[in-house]
Amino acid sequence: MSNIKILWVDDEIDLLKPHILFLEKKNYTISTCQSGADALEDVDKNSYDIVFLDENMPGLTGLETLTEIKAKRPNLPVVMITKSEEEYLMEEAIGSKIADYLIKPVNPNQILLSLKKNLDHSRLVSEKTTANYQQEFRKIAMDMAMVNSYEEWVSLYKRLLYWELELENIEDVGMVEILESQKTEANTQFGKFVEKNYTDWFSDDDAPVMSHTMFRELVVPELQKNKPTLLVVIDNLRYDQWMAIEDAVNVHYKTRDEVPYCSILPTATQYARNAIFAGLMPAEMEKLYPKYWKNDTDEGGKNLHEADFLHEQIRRLGLDIKWEYHKISSLKAGRQLAQNFRSQKDNDLTVVVYNFVDILSHSKTEMEVIKELASNDKAYRSLTKSWFRNSPLLEIIQQSQQLGFKLLLTTDHGTINVKNPSKVIGDKETSLNLRYKTGRSLSYEAKEVFAVKKPGDVHLPSINMSSSFIFAKDDLFFAYPNNYNHYVSYYRNTYQHGGISLEEMIIPFVVLEPK
Repeated sequence: MSNIKILWVDDEIDLLKPHILFLEKKNYTISTCQSGADALEDVDKNSYDIVFLDENMPGLTGLETLTEIKAKRPNLPVVMITKSEEEYLMEEAIGSKIADYLIKPVNPNQILLSLKKNLDHSRLVSEKTTANYQQEFRKIAMDMAMVNSYEEWVSLYKRLLYWELELENIEDVGMVEILESQKTEANTQFGKFVEKNYTDWFSDDDAPVMSHTMFRELVVPELQKNKPTLLVVIDNLRYDQWMAIEDAVNVHYKTRDEVPYCSILPTATQYARNAIFAGLMPAEMEKLYPKYWKNDTDEGGKNLHEADFLHEQIRRLGLDIKWEYHKISSLKAGRQLAQNFRSQKDNDLTVVVYNFVDILSHSKTEMEVIKELASNDKAYRSLTKSWFRNSPLLEIIQQSQQLGFKLLLTTDHGTINVKNPSKVIGDKETSLNLRYKTGRSLSYEAKEVFAVKKPGDVHLPSINMSSSFIFAKDDLFFAYPNNYNHYVSYYRNTYQHGGISLEEMIIPFVVLEPK
């Protein structure tokens, strides 16, 4: 601790001699001065780790000195010490970004606590977080062996995400690696769980809410006459990305309810998002609405009829509501909706599908600069947060709060960082997605996939009589044997979706009330 240098500014510094001796015994180095002007001169010449600053001094006041110090050294922590408990002083000091605020008379232990909080904070937090996770690691490992329901998997996944976000703020690489291995093991077990139970969910009363039941089960109960509701579907938003942007949303809205629901397989936009708006599984969409549904091998856009599907679902449910649907796939379209959002105030339901995160994950595959910016989950979360805070979507959410809208925020599926290839062979009609394949005569590594020989069993369409589906498990991605090495190096460490993982399948549905 001998390297820590403190500047203490007080016009009655002699009275503080006992405090200074106490700190020197703890190996802190203390310099003193008796006026704001002297302090500014000192800060110019010397490098300090922290400043203790008396508020009530002749000449330059503490607040004036604080402003000058911050102009010279914005990152130098300043602890304000004052006799006064007046609120305006506290507010002024806090508004000027003080590190701490102490009321006289101060005792030496208060000073020591302030030092530890400001200078030793990251080390202490790091040690405590590491110790707590080590304890929790054993508990999670034991619980993982016992998990036997979707709800239990949700709970376990959220615990893993909690620790992932806690550990990302500390510098212990070893702990992060241990957590990564625990997530990998969780995904292996979750893959087995889905393989065993998924088919039964379509006839089971205890099945989780899934893409095709989400609108009926979660959105409809929230619709109220004369209280407008905004449903935002951010394409491809993982649970951890929601956690990264939640603070920015909570400036305007308070979270009332969080219901993690389950994306259908394939966890891909064409299937999962159409299922949300149709309220049907893909096989039923193909049968009932052939003019709206397109299979993997069909030409043209696969999600061009979401508004039509939603219209049909609202009609089937007998809902007497005024609604509008907007799909945002560009900055220009986002800004336009933000500018004209007041026009939505008379709707019972306004639906906004926002496509940025999906574009981001595809860009990571194709653009070196995005590969650099989103090299791992922590960076991917950070990029999502940065986008959201500066996006027209946040403006839309601000406006909806001002207009008294209830906010429902969700997604269609998540995404996973793929690390390892799994060899697959198929004919020219085989679908192109890296996390699922559908086609005839597929050859694959059986233990690495969830194979569905009869697509009808999981309510998926058959492109032809002998079509099957395979879904990648863990962090695998499908690769063809020809040009294998180039293909593998191109797609490894990119974000993909369509298969089975906690990240792709367990996704947020959040109900928020305006503040």
